[in-house]
Amino acid sequence: MKVRIKFSKVGPVKFVGHLDTMRYFQKAIRRAELPAAFSGGYSPHMIMSFASPLGVGMESSGEYFDLELSRTVPTAEIKTRLNAVMAEGFHVESARQVEDGKASKAMSLVAAADYSVQFRPGKEPSDEWKEKLAAFYAQPSITVLKKTKRSEKEVDIRPFIYELALTGDEIKMKLASASGNYTKPELVLDTFWQWLGEEPKPFAYQIRRLEVYAEKECGNGKCFVPLEELGENVE
Repeated sequence: MKVRIKFSKVGPVKFVGHLDTMRYFQKAIRRAELPAAFSGGYSPHMIMSFASPLGVGMESSGEYFDLELSRTVPTAEIKTRLNAVMAEGFHVESARQVEDGKASKAMSLVAAADYSVQFRPGKEPSDEWKEKLAAFYAQPSITVLKKTKRSEKEVDIRPFIYELALTGDEIKMKLASASGNYTKPELVLDTFWQWLGEEPKPFAYQIRRLEVYAEKECGNGKCFVPLEELGENVE
């Protein structure tokens, strides 16, 4: 059985890095006494695959990893068992069975992600920034200078910003997250500061990742669906 786990990560655990988060869940799966499947060979390891890594210091309500089990377990039971052993700040939101042929690995499916960003008190740009955000997004191109291993090159990130809107003091954005066009919310906002003619302030952002999406064929072309929707509940 292959199962896709959706979990949230909030509070102080946002400072736990990606590798330590992986190790934490391996231990939690053992404590929950789930029948995890292991690879063969001289160094067997738990067969699991995380979706797009979360940056240190960023909260999330929509993180995913895939886990292989050696036998079928009801998905509601998987969620209950894991939440019974979760540390404060981690919570399993759902567990869904996925099929290898249809769902692939979580990492390879990631196409986009939703983010919510707020400025820390006293760290906002100039007073007019709220009125200017829509004009920034309306530009036909948004060019940034990206560093590569050998040089720097200009890249237009506008095609990778799928949505950008303001709700009160909260900036909501949907950004490309595939391996070839991964776009960080910090990059978008730093570029917005520069477009305003200002220097970004250090530690200005409070960022939460809300959801991670896969791309699929829909009635009128391609659309984004949350990774959990590619699975199903099993009783």
